[in-house]
Amino acid sequence: MSEPTDLTLRTLIELREAMKAGFDRMDARFTTLETRLESVKKAAFGESLVGRYMAAEVEERIEALEQRLSALEGKH
Repeated sequence: MSEPTDLTLRTLIELREAMKAGFDRMDARFTTLETRLESVKKAAFGESLVGRYMAAEVEERIEALEQRLSALEGKH
């Protein structure tokens, strides 16, 4: 029969290995989540840039229409 100290030591070694495997899986999941979060951030930033560009273009078109309207009103 094994000595109690050997059994305890063996159990602790197995427990450490199991915990390490669990932490390794968690690290991999966190890495995946961080990567996905960065992708979402980049997509959101890109969409906001496109939105700003489109808003600026609409503003320019409205300004041009207002100038044409003012010019037409000035002729009459």
